[in-house]
Amino acid sequence: MKKIALALALSVSASIAFAGGMAEPVMEEEVVVAATSSSSGGVIIPLLLLLIVAAAVAGGGTAGTGGNTNG
Repeated sequence: MKKIALALALSVSASIAFAGGMAEPVMEEEVVVAATSSSSGGVIIPLLLLLIVAAAVAGGGTAGTGGNTNG
């Protein structure tokens, strides 16, 4: 009788342990951040400087002479 009770207890505990079945291992994907460089990164600053110089030239060409032309 003790053997039957022991076998019953083992079978119940074994069925509880394997109730969910084997689950596949979940591998999380590794996030890779690549350093990207845009080709326009080195062009923006010279273009802005060119625009500032062009605006200064177009805005007033006589600012350096003082505006006095009565020689």
